[in-house]
Amino acid sequence: MAIDFLRHLAKITLFAAVLLTVINGCNSRNISYESWEVYKGGPEANNYSALDQINKENVQEIEVAWSFYPEDEPEDFKFWKYECNPIVVDGVMFLTSAWRQLYAIDASSGKELWSFDPLEGKRGGGVLRGVTYWEGNGEQRIFVTAGNRLYSVDAITGKADDEFGYYGKINLDIPQEGRTEPGDVKLSTPGIIYQDLIILGCAVSESSGAAPGYVRAYNVRSGELAWTFHTIPQPGEFGYDSWPEEAYQYAGGANNWAGMSLDLDRGIVYVPTGSPTYDYYGADRLGSNLFGNCLIALNAATGAYKWHYQTVHHDIWDYDLPTAPNLVTIKQNGKSIDAVAQPTKMGFLFVLDRDTGTPVLPVEERAVPSSKIPGEQAWPTQPFPLKPKPFARQAITEQDIFKLSNESYEYNKRIINELWHEGIFTPTNHEGTLLIPGSRGGAEWGGGAYDVEKGVLFINSNESPEVGKMEKVSRSMAEGRKTLYQTGKKFYLTHCATCHGDEKKGIGVNPDLTDIGQQRTSQEILDIISMGSSIMPSFTTLLDGYEEAILAFLSETGKSQVFENPEKDQDTTTVTLNTTAHGYLLDSLNRPIINPPWGTLSAIDLNTGDYLWKIPLGNDLRYQQPGDPPTGIENYGGPVVTAGGLVFIAATIDSKFRAFDKENGALLWETQLPGNGLANPAVYEIDGRQYVSIAVSIGEDFNHTKSGMVTFALPE
Repeated sequence: MAIDFLRHLAKITLFAAVLLTVINGCNSRNISYESWEVYKGGPEANNYSALDQINKENVQEIEVAWSFYPEDEPEDFKFWKYECNPIVVDGVMFLTSAWRQLYAIDASSGKELWSFDPLEGKRGGGVLRGVTYWEGNGEQRIFVTAGNRLYSVDAITGKADDEFGYYGKINLDIPQEGRTEPGDVKLSTPGIIYQDLIILGCAVSESSGAAPGYVRAYNVRSGELAWTFHTIPQPGEFGYDSWPEEAYQYAGGANNWAGMSLDLDRGIVYVPTGSPTYDYYGADRLGSNLFGNCLIALNAATGAYKWHYQTVHHDIWDYDLPTAPNLVTIKQNGKSIDAVAQPTKMGFLFVLDRDTGTPVLPVEERAVPSSKIPGEQAWPTQPFPLKPKPFARQAITEQDIFKLSNESYEYNKRIINELWHEGIFTPTNHEGTLLIPGSRGGAEWGGGAYDVEKGVLFINSNESPEVGKMEKVSRSMAEGRKTLYQTGKKFYLTHCATCHGDEKKGIGVNPDLTDIGQQRTSQEILDIISMGSSIMPSFTTLLDGYEEAILAFLSETGKSQVFENPEKDQDTTTVTLNTTAHGYLLDSLNRPIINPPWGTLSAIDLNTGDYLWKIPLGNDLRYQQPGDPPTGIENYGGPVVTAGGLVFIAATIDSKFRAFDKENGALLWETQLPGNGLANPAVYEIDGRQYVSIAVSIGEDFNHTKSGMVTFALPE
């Protein structure tokens, strides 16, 4: 019945699809702000909905309309971060589960219509934020990734399209053009459709030996590669001289893991990139390193370069561009300007002309500190937007230090004063550098929501300082005759405890590892340590020879088995790493070291660059002082803004879903979710009824043991 229903829908939409092909000269579907057919609401990545049935006057009345919890997760599967932003096409919602299966469900009831398992029963998981839809010539396809494969699935039947690639899938690993091995790549964010092309970025390791982050486009029917843009330029290409001569043969990263935006009228795709590998250290890649940390404008049909803007030169801070830019139109001196607004981890917002890449709001290059690491050469200047002001703190004064007691205040002040800090571009050193907002601070992958009617951008942000400490690390971890367990414990305390705690119980959003040996297989654990996952960096450089030891410690085994040092205690020190990367700067009792707010939501008028309002986002009742406003809290995911005058956002790790008045930031509605809503909401309408959906992860203490989709609406 479900398939017949979907076939009927396909026939109804066939004429419209053909008509659009004639009108637009391509096979792209006309995107409406009333629908949610593209990740983040449209190719402009604006997280905007023109629906207003749910509004400021009635939002208090909304309730759960339906929930969908896939039955594909084993009992021991505890994937803590489910980030899917679903799409809705002709009344059907398409989403991926935390287990990485693809589902089509009735978007008005949550009833499953079909499912597709790309991994054929094998263990899934890993971050995937959504899927991509294409239609043309009577065909409808959903593109989804799993592992290093891209799959084309018939949107009507849920079956693989055998005409695409090899029986419905293609291998995304990058041929290494001068390298000895193919580069292993995955996708965490869905690609984007232009005409008959699907344009993809990639997620790669952040360690040495990582694949380069090429941007590629494939034909949606055949799976054939249509074009490639080298984000690490090759000889003869623009930007080649910003690297050492042979860097294209060994450098990696500079990848688009955060998604991209598309101007259909101009035929331009806007691609934000992350830092080159490996993170925090660039002595082997001296230069400004184009196209790392760049917003790149490419001809969507050919991949030809149009312009770029580099937000960080020679990145040694892991200041990736974390989200697709918003395509906006702002007014200055009576003139409308089409622009791109690019949020950053630093708390900066770059507003650039859509055609040229020149700043619309002013930016200046400023001198920044030199590196103290031998062989490293930090770039002497970095760009600083003058407007808007940063939406996240970039320094800590004594007034910013959290004072729970006089003793804790003095301790925290001493810690801060011992760290080197001369602004956000202070290079990491051997003694310890204060990094703020830090690698998990500022904007996150959820990005901003842009009100197309008012010209206002709503952006959530983290305040999460951390310590950068560079060390020459030897892979020889053994000292004398230690057991497997003891050796693994030393590895863990050196490289993992800053994020997961000395007792493996996790810190902040970093997961509890106390029973990871029961949750995942040994190979899965090693794959995550080697490749990294989400914000976790890769430790592949250090892992070789110590696999059994780290597995023994994590699984509480190997306490009597002697560790045999694979390197015979030879000094093989060749790697300089930030051994405290992505950790939290906390006090002696694992409490925040800076005053709240630790998470915020801001409204910025892009016409002027001024803030309309800024509020704490979320609350930590443990630390909220009597009479004080909410503390704000760590948040992942983003907002959506509607014509009903609302900003919907979950994102916080207090498991709340909230609606704010977009005019003044007043809280109008909130509800407790069964788990953290670490995703962007989707807003859509079916048969005159407006819905708001949010992906929900398992609860913090794992009492809620399934991930799924929860959808709200006004009562019928």
